[in-house]
Amino acid sequence: MIRSLVVAALLAVATPALAQGMPEGLRGSWFAPDCADPRAMLHVTARAAATLPLDGRATLLRFVAIGETGGWTVGTGSGADAPRMGLRREGDRLDTVTPNAKLRDDRLPGDAPTMQWVRCPAPPAGFGLLHGEGLAFLGMLERIEAACAGPGEACLEAVVAIGDLSGDGLLSVAELARMMRGASWVLTAQEGPDAETVALSGSVASVAGLLTARLVVDSLDYDGDGQLSGAELRQDRAPLPSGAGDAAGRPVRTEGVSEGAGFLRALMEGLIMGRSEDAPTP
Repeated sequence: MIRSLVVAALLAVATPALAQGMPEGLRGSWFAPDCADPRAMLHVTARAAATLPLDGRATLLRFVAIGETGGWTVGTGSGADAPRMGLRREGDRLDTVTPNAKLRDDRLPGDAPTMQWVRCPAPPAGFGLLHGEGLAFLGMLERIEAACAGPGEACLEAVVAIGDLSGDGLLSVAELARMMRGASWVLTAQEGPDAETVALSGSVASVAGLLTARLVVDSLDYDGDGQLSGAELRQDRAPLPSGAGDAAGRPVRTEGVSEGAGFLRALMEGLIMGRSEDAPTP
């Protein structure tokens, strides 16, 4: 649970193919069929696209490759099926297509139906209330992933800097719980349930996320101020301890302590060593 919810984020996924990501003009929120009565939202980030209808199945594609062909920008997801989405800007309209798995990119859109999306000058509030926090975390996750492609110390600093809403350079319980709710939304959306289930995932995770956030802070808050700093996250982990000890003395008995230490070990592995099974190795 903590491995996924605390920082589903400390993942090494930056690859040359995604250096530019989705073109800026495609990013942001789009609605269909129109702004007067929108029935679905498409939210595009640098490396993902979330389709969120009011009724029906939601989808979240996190792209491991992005390319251009025949006027389409094609994002490819991970997994054996390598799902794809083609996006094409036509003035104020965005066209998307989800091609058949066997269709070559240079033959888009093929016989797959094309869906049309529009920008709305005043985005419908209902979609933001349902999905805003999750979509905000999706952007945060991409920024953390980019930072975590480098040294571990920069990765931990990025977790604090990106999750810090108050600007004090620290992570409070509320800020950490927000990240956990957002992570829960992302994980649920990737499973492709109905959009209502995705929207409820943040609410379901609220209590668990708050309790876990408090436990995380209590476990790592060395100065007792009720918040986490980058230095506290780095303590004994980045850089690693020197190996200095003392040759005097002899080992004490440690049998029986493994159960009590298990949770803390899982926590630290989630924070420091977490990796996505789908992420390519740099």
